[in-house]
Amino acid sequence: MHDIAWIRDHPEAFDVACAKRGLEAMSSRLLDLDKSVRGFKTTSQELQQRRNELSKAIGQAKSKGEDAAETIAEVGTIKEQITALEEGESAASTELNDLLAGIPNMVDDLVPEGADEDDNVEDRRWGEAPSFDFEPKDHADIGTGLGLMDFDLAAELSGARFVVLTGALARMEKALALFMLDIHTQEFGYTEVSSPLLVRPEVAYSTGNLPKFAEDLFQTTDGRYLIPTAEMTLTNFVRESITEEETLPRRLTAFTPCFRSEAGSAGRDTKGMIRQHQFWKVELVSITTPEQSADEHQHMTRCAETILQRLGLAYRVMVLATGDIGFSAQRTYDLEVWLPGQGLYREISSCSNCGDFQARRMRARCRPKGEKKTRFVHTLNGSGLAVGRALVAVLENYQNADGSVTVPEVLRPYMNGLERIEAKN
Repeated sequence: MHDIAWIRDHPEAFDVACAKRGLEAMSSRLLDLDKSVRGFKTTSQELQQRRNELSKAIGQAKSKGEDAAETIAEVGTIKEQITALEEGESAASTELNDLLAGIPNMVDDLVPEGADEDDNVEDRRWGEAPSFDFEPKDHADIGTGLGLMDFDLAAELSGARFVVLTGALARMEKALALFMLDIHTQEFGYTEVSSPLLVRPEVAYSTGNLPKFAEDLFQTTDGRYLIPTAEMTLTNFVRESITEEETLPRRLTAFTPCFRSEAGSAGRDTKGMIRQHQFWKVELVSITTPEQSADEHQHMTRCAETILQRLGLAYRVMVLATGDIGFSAQRTYDLEVWLPGQGLYREISSCSNCGDFQARRMRARCRPKGEKKTRFVHTLNGSGLAVGRALVAVLENYQNADGSVTVPEVLRPYMNGLERIEAKN
């Protein structure tokens, strides 16, 4: 959410920020509405003061036995005017807030300008892509060949963009998540959380998912929403509260299913597990002071990178361009893992610094020790990692010519020592 007072003082800078997002100049329209809201409020206050004066005069006239009919009539007229002004103020305020709620966060000055993902900038790479003496398969062919991945059964149960995993692949999915949680909690200072999968609309609004992206969410009949990521719940832990700054940064992680309608992805990644309506993810969320957030962004990204490094998966780090960055983000790093079955890098984690954008929407503040004045916290979120895509990467990078898959050493303790997944008999 944007601060209308800041826009009032910096209209040109705000329009430049909108232009970077590919939006038309918005300041004039916003400030016209803001002027209307303040005008309605000022006139209403003036009339209320006049009404109070007249009410006092009526009381004095009655105490003296004087006729106050004319003054009483004027008070009635003023009451009607105040009601009309309050309705006007409410309508203008609602329109202003709705407009502000639909405008994305201003991007950081370091974000490269560009129209879409083709303009993202590679920051660094890690690892070497594996070489094979056979034609590598993609994960869908590997999983179905093992007899442990079934898209047809999932389609019968739920429709397209679902999967059923059994046996060792179901176990590996869980093993990956447990491995990630152990690293993040034991080495990087995150607290593991088990949180709800259904949230109220105001919670979805706070993270920027509503109102603009309602079609991307699954809504229940009672008006709640299935979470598209645990970011939605974890970030809202500080909603409408004041956090003492000496307790920050606060780092939270959760392993949850995620639900997305994929409304805008028709025809994209229709095969396999890359883009599904339901998937598992280990989410990372940090609540920080404004001074901490840039360093915390680097820390969070390195945490996600560590998982890929321990799994021995080659990846690259991309800085997202203005045309590809998410609605609530100021700056984002995408981690893209190498998938030999597809012969390209695919996103497996997205780590974003949202600044105070979400904090303004959920009224989350922090307070320096010994001070009364508060300020908005900064919020950050990232995948640490998307578990389904991590499974995809392991299958494609650790596949063998006979169709089996070698289990990465770091996962074997989570899989009862299993070293190789072979075709189901």
